[in-house]
Amino acid sequence: MYTFNPGPSAVYPAVRQYLTDAFDEGWLSAPHRSEKVTALVRQTVTDLKTKLNVPQDYTVLFTGSATECWEILAQSLTPRRSFHIYNGDFGEKWFKYAKALRPDSTGLSFGLDELPDVAGLPFAPDDTDLVCITQNETSTATQLREGFILNLYNRLGGALLAVDATSSLAGLNLKYIKADIWYGSVQKCFGLPAGLGVLILSPRAVAQAKAVNDRAHYNALPAMLSQMLNHQTNYTPNVLGIYLLSRVLADREPIKAVAQHLADRAQKLYGFFDQATPLHPFVTNHETRSTTVIGLQGEPALIEEIKAKAKEAGLQLGSGYGPLKNTTVRIANFPAVPDAAFEALVQFFAKEFPG
Repeated sequence: MYTFNPGPSAVYPAVRQYLTDAFDEGWLSAPHRSEKVTALVRQTVTDLKTKLNVPQDYTVLFTGSATECWEILAQSLTPRRSFHIYNGDFGEKWFKYAKALRPDSTGLSFGLDELPDVAGLPFAPDDTDLVCITQNETSTATQLREGFILNLYNRLGGALLAVDATSSLAGLNLKYIKADIWYGSVQKCFGLPAGLGVLILSPRAVAQAKAVNDRAHYNALPAMLSQMLNHQTNYTPNVLGIYLLSRVLADREPIKAVAQHLADRAQKLYGFFDQATPLHPFVTNHETRSTTVIGLQGEPALIEEIKAKAKEAGLQLGSGYGPLKNTTVRIANFPAVPDAAFEALVQFFAKEFPG
């Protein structure tokens, strides 16, 4: 069975061996303050920066998930308010959680085929702590590309730019220097089981965390940053998750090659589904289409028929999300999904639903 579910997603076949090795090598019961684990954390951070082109002066922290970062960022970097730009459920949920903690926070929604006008965004840079975007919105299969992020970063003033990159981190060649906070989870483009989040902070973000000096919460950034100086976490971490991440990073190609492969594959997929197939991309603007999550639309009855027939053929399509649940399917174009899976997907549609 090939799975195209956008999360939790397909894992690399090598994970089976990694898990066996973790058991045999004693990682499942290793003391998290020991030199064995701190050396693992140190090497994992080094490899992550090298393989993903993360600037050396940026700080990498580990969390339980990407969504945990919503709370951490609101508590530790947002003494006043944040401003959120969103066009899907995950961006909107981030806004709602931030507003629950910082009631003065504001947001702006935009359409699937739209790009917001950066110059006209309704926030005051000198009166806003964080500007928050979802770089790749998993629920709507949309993407904010490098040019938009650069233009937004240049308008920040004293604010920091925070980016949810959950379904693009380790899949796209992101320009980390053009934002202050990036975060994601490992169950998507890293090709690993869920249970570990990665939070990346610029020197500006670290300075802001120290200035705010949040000491009222367990997972406050000052405590997390202090512990990471010794390659430790302020809680008992997911040592197995970090070990698996270390193994995946060691075995993977650099992000430039990975990103190019995904871009080529996405172009072929969009080209195929733009033609005479029963499902069509529901994002019509090529500039806002996601590279890593392809969203297709159709009538509810047709969606159910296609999903059922695909499952019989050994292909698990991802369901739609939120209000798009019954009228869409999502196809994860993540690195761990092999080319053979996409070849089987195209052959399935060509055979079952010829144009």
